Amino acid sequence: MNQTLLVELVTEELPPKVLAKLGDAFAAGIFNGLQSRGYLESDSIATAYATPRRLAVSITNVRPASPDKAIREKVLPVSVALDAEGRPAAPLVKKLASLAAATGATVITPDQLERAQDGKAESFFYTYTAKGSALAQGLQSALEETVAKLPIPKVMSYQRQFGRAAGETVHFVRPAHYLVALFGEEVLPLTILGLDAGRTTLGHRFLSQGALQIAAPAAYVETLAAQGRVIASFAERRDKIRAALLDKAGADQVLMPDSLLDEVTALVEWPVVYECKFEDEFLAVPQECLILTMQTNQKYFALTDANGKLRSRFLIVSNLETAHPEHIIGGNERVVRPRLSDAKFFFEQDKKKKLADRVPLLANVVYHNKLGNQLQRTERVKALAGKIAGLLGGDVALAERGALLAKADLLTDMVGEFPELQGIMGTYYARHDGEAEEVAQAASEHYQPRFAGDTLPATATGTAVALADKLETLVGIWGIGLQPTGDKDPFALRRHALGVLRMLVEKRLPLSLPVLLDASAALFAGNANFKDPSADVLAFLYDRLRGLLRERGFAQNEVEAVVAQQPAVLDNVVERLDAVKAFAALPEAEALAAANKRITNILKKVEGIAIDGHGKVQNGLLREVAEQGLHSAMQLSRPQVEAAYAKGDFAGALKALAQLRQNVDAFFNDVMVNAEDEQLRKNRQALLAELHGMLNQVADISKLAA
Repeated sequence: MNQTLLVELVTEELPPKVLAKLGDAFAAGIFNGLQSRGYLESDSIATAYATPRRLAVSITNVRPASPDKAIREKVLPVSVALDAEGRPAAPLVKKLASLAAATGATVITPDQLERAQDGKAESFFYTYTAKGSALAQGLQSALEETVAKLPIPKVMSYQRQFGRAAGETVHFVRPAHYLVALFGEEVLPLTILGLDAGRTTLGHRFLSQGALQIAAPAAYVETLAAQGRVIASFAERRDKIRAALLDKAGADQVLMPDSLLDEVTALVEWPVVYECKFEDEFLAVPQECLILTMQTNQKYFALTDANGKLRSRFLIVSNLETAHPEHIIGGNERVVRPRLSDAKFFFEQDKKKKLADRVPLLANVVYHNKLGNQLQRTERVKALAGKIAGLLGGDVALAERGALLAKADLLTDMVGEFPELQGIMGTYYARHDGEAEEVAQAASEHYQPRFAGDTLPATATGTAVALADKLETLVGIWGIGLQPTGDKDPFALRRHALGVLRMLVEKRLPLSLPVLLDASAALFAGNANFKDPSADVLAFLYDRLRGLLRERGFAQNEVEAVVAQQPAVLDNVVERLDAVKAFAALPEAEALAAANKRITNILKKVEGIAIDGHGKVQNGLLREVAEQGLHSAMQLSRPQVEAAYAKGDFAGALKALAQLRQNVDAFFNDVMVNAEDEQLRKNRQALLAELHGMLNQVADISKLAA
């Protein structure tokens, strides 16, 4: 009779940062192991549980034994099994004896074998029924495989102190104390890590009634909660913590990043949220410092008001529920005070020295042994930022000043203690030093976007410095042969490339990619380690652009229609794609795309003719009605197309081109392009070149052809 299965390992406290992953892997490993062995039904469901001291899974509708299975096994090739007279040879006799022993048959005779084609030869096959095995047998194997493959960051070695395996050395993520294996109410005879399975588990370390007995899998969650004061489900515990934090926060906002919420969930079995406070004097310190020290060092949840300003109260998640939490609250307030005092001390000390005075000391910080130190890198970024600002019509002096000071906060005590604050602290210190606001903001903005979906620099100066910083890294690191390979990208060049592309596209910057790359490569002139990678980096950027645009919902052929032209400037690439998308929906689109593809192929084979539409068409050589009609239609459409293109109405330009569909079809139906008469042939090729130029002003619409 099918029943629910429960398997649980009770251990010492598991690593909190990987608990969720361990719990999922434990449940999936056992489920997949049983499923592959035939113990589960199609509607069997696994539920994972993970607490600081346990990994568990319950699986519904589990069979007590795997089903019998018909197996067709190859015995021997006929040429080996039979002798010259067709009688069983010695290898066959020996093989049948071993098969009989393996399958439990009394004897297997040659007439029980099937003779069938096996590739180019014939072979003998034996079909038999393999009896199913008991659940305990399959589960033992699945459990061993699962435990061996758990994503354990660091394995411990320890000796069992009690029981049958006392003195045995065990290797696991943490010492294990109990193994529960219940099939309905029955305990399955499993062993793992020196433990014998039973129904005994442990509840909360302080709040429970001691060792607990699980009557059946269905009672597991309720028994742990009621008697053990443990919420077994990681997800349920996380949801309870989140709800309690929001409730305690009231009108304030809780800062609860997912990583912190997950880690705290992995630290408690019976979560309770308490409110604590710190002295208002600490609010004079930049709130990012206070928030980071509370989250990183203490796992506390900071609170802000509706405007995002830090409050002097914070929330903690405790593993102890009590009617008198004063000692818990007071203890946590005492613990956080020295951390906040350290942050205040670092801030006050750092302000005593200006950022500009720290810049020369960047010469002592190695950037890369083939590219020099951070001061040399700063000078390169400064030069490039100034050039970019000039190209954008911005303030060159501000961009150069912003780039000069951007990395200076790396030498401050605060960033030394909290590297995550680099850039943020630079902005605070630059303001304190009296620097221009855009210069101050550039210290933090030049790191943006830090990750996918991050905000872009808001100021013109920050944008120029951010572009310069990313381009210098991209070109410099690539130029010394450290480009990304496969899934390896230690210098995050893919992220830098996407950052550059997002700024160019989303901020509609009229900057030429080739010009930017040439200017970046020029920064390394005279460096013997550097080889100009501009061509490779440009191809890399276009490849990243394809992915970026596909993520925005454009079809692959639409993206290719625009990117295949390798536009130097990306400020209107989205408008071009929108136009291509609209054009592709027109009834004329498919035929024109196919015709454009045909024209491209024709012109590729023609030497000495401009494929960009600058060929000279002689009206007197337009003999056929169809070619005269196409030429006339092109002349009528050209002003409309060029006017729409000039004002950025790319959709209007492509729509105007759609009017040429009938004339293009007629031309290819009635006109021989490669005429024997050389003058006619060249004139028709020039006509197609002119048409090609018109059709591909916005995008290469041949890429839309099926």
